[in-house]
Amino acid sequence: MSQAEGWAAYYEKLRGRPPRRTLLAALDAFGETPADALAIDLGCGDGRDIIEILRRGWSVVAVDAEPEALRQLAARELPGTITPIAARLEEVPLPLGVQLVNSSFAMPLCEPERFHELWTRIREELPVGGRFSGQWYGPRDNWADRPGITFLERNQAMALLDGLEIEMFEEEEADSVTPRGNPKHWHIFHIVARKR
Repeated sequence: MSQAEGWAAYYEKLRGRPPRRTLLAALDAFGETPADALAIDLGCGDGRDIIEILRRGWSVVAVDAEPEALRQLAARELPGTITPIAARLEEVPLPLGVQLVNSSFAMPLCEPERFHELWTRIREELPVGGRFSGQWYGPRDNWADRPGITFLERNQAMALLDGLEIEMFEEEEADSVTPRGNPKHWHIFHIVARKR
């Protein structure tokens, strides 16, 4: 099986899953859709969250390093404005006017130094009232021994959010099976934060 075929099978297993609750909480917190509403989805996959963002009248910049993800997204023929970018999420500048940065389970897949650089850019470039929604990984996640991934203690995560209005911060530990069929212990922080 080629790498593209492997990713296609992975996205097929995820097909039909609902948007993440962090994204729903962030969108709900905006109330009415802002004028010229623009979101960026960092690590968008095949568009699980983008469907809901578009449904609510936002335009979306969709970023993923895996070309198959963007191919699957394009095949969905979704209504609305989508700008796809094939790149690692930490290498993409945030578009001018972005009001929502969504990164479901993807942002921690950066090397720690790049993770912190990306987070600094998000904090600096979001406008007042803009939001971040997504997940960060805790140290008891069983991927914690893998290189190239960022894991944060609870106090470290809270320190990174200092000065923002925290609208959701939930810590979760759970055992499950990944879409690829591998058992996994998750240690996750679910986050929605608004720039004051």
